[in-house]
Formats: sequence, C-alpha cells, structure tokens
Amino acid sequence: MDAGVRLNVVPTTTPLVATGGWEARLELGFRARGTHTILANRRHVGPLQVQRPFYPDGERACHVYILHPPGGVVGGDSLAISAEVESGAHALLTTPAAGKLYRSDGASAQLSQELTVADGAWLEWLPQETIAFDGARAASATRVALSGTAGFIGWEILCLGRPAASETYTHGEFVQRFEIWRDGAPLWWERNALAGGTPVLHAPWGLAGRSVVATLVAVGRAPSALSALRELLNAEQDDGEFAVSQLRDVLVCRYLGNSAEQARAGFIAAWRLLRPALWGIDASPPRIWAT
Repeated sequence: MDAGVRLNVVPTTTPLVATGGWEARLELGFRARGTHTILANRRHVGPLQVQRPFYPDGERACHVYILHPPGGVVGGDSLAISAEVESGAHALLTTPAAGKLYRSDGASAQLSQELTVADGAWLEWLPQETIAFDGARAASATRVALSGTAGFIGWEILCLGRPAASETYTHGEFVQRFEIWRDGAPLWWERNALAGGTPVLHAPWGLAGRSVVATLVAVGRAPSALSALRELLNAEQDDGEFAVSQLRDVLVCRYLGNSAEQARAGFIAAWRLLRPALWGIDASPPRIWAT
C-alpha cells in the first residue's frame, strides 16, 4: 500500500446535496495566556457542543472534547466545526465516541471542518472513527490552514458498513476531502469518493475488500521519526496493513484493514512517537479514550 502524498479522485455517481435535517455549527478559539492555553471563544448553534477543557499535559495543551448529543447523522443534516488556534497556543480536539452516519432516504449529510493554526501554534485533530452504515450518503471536508511555523497532527478513520453485524457497504456514497495548506500553498490534498457496490471497494487497486481506511498526517520535520515509525507499525501489522512515507514536511501514515480498533491503536502509538519527535512534548492521551 502506497502512503505517498497524492490527489486521489474517484468520480461520484450522483451529486450529494443536503436537504432538510439538523443544522449545527461550532466555533472554537484558543489563545495562549502566559505558558498555558485557554479556550477563549466558544459559540454553537444546534446540537454541537464541547465539554469544559482538560489539561492532562499540564496547562500548555488544552484538550477539548466535541460532543454531538444526537449520536449520529442522517441524510440532510449539516454539521460545521471551525477552530482557530492563535500564536503560542496548543489545542487538541477529539470526540468521546465514534461518529455514525445512518442510512439515507436519498439526501446527503454535509460535514465541514475548518481548522486554522497561527504561526507558532500547534493543533491536534484526533477524532474517533466515523462509521458509515449501509445506505449512508455524506460528504466530509476537512481544511487545515497553517501559518509560518504552525504544527499539525491529525487523523481520520472511516469504517464502511458494520462487519461485526454482518453489514457491508453495498449502497450509499461517502465523499471525503482532506487538505492542508501553509501560507496559502498546498501541502496535502486528497479527495476520495467511495460508493457502495462499486469496484473501488473490492479491486486490488482500491480497498481490496477491506472495510476500514484511515490516514494520519503530521506536518513538521523529524528525521529519525520515519524509520522509527515504520518499525513501530510493523509490530502492529495483523489482519490490516500500515504504511508510512514522508515528502518534505508532510509525514503520512495509512491503514487499510477491517478493524477500527487496530487502526486507532496504531495511530495512537504513532502519535505517541511523533508528538515528542516533532514538538518535544510527551504524549498524554485524552482521558476520554480510556472510557
């Protein structure tokens, strides 16, 4: 499996358009105050909220858990998250549970994440996996805008169907875009369209019959991290496959398999290695991951 930086475009079958449904927005702003980071701004409309910040690293990094009380997304829903990290601040965003995309009657759900990181700031975007039920239709767009020396580590884990319930992804469509920019220039740009029942899900050049596909991206230079990460993830290989590559300042880790748990465990292990390698800070996992 090639983990290289590339644009991967698969044509969609029909347009994905959100109609009706819940509309929710969440806006977060993080600011440095002395040697620690505070959640300075918080606005929400609809069913997107956050818990109070946690500081397992001490007060340098502000951990925030994004909550979606309905517990799942249906066709026609629109969820938009934006976060801005000011210079000198450090924020970590995660979720307490897997996101769920339920079967649609034809309408599409729209998920948008706009993440802005100022010069000298750090952001970690570490949500738990997204599960697309058979028949789900959704489009997700994550855009990260970095300035100057800003740092970023993030991942996205997608599960197609629910193999444990003998449910495969035979209908529906999930369109995913993940892009990272620095000072207006693209560092990483990827787009995938995965339609149920199409050859891309089963062909060797596609998902090869696997139901879980995941990507971790870290921005920064850590010359010793690449070989160490490959050695680390080789030990995690089981039913699934990990692959790692780096081009300039972008390090990419891929997973393709059938286990969200394996993908998440491998990515957490990678994050534990990358955080001190890139930023000189030991990794303190969010408490919610242990529940």
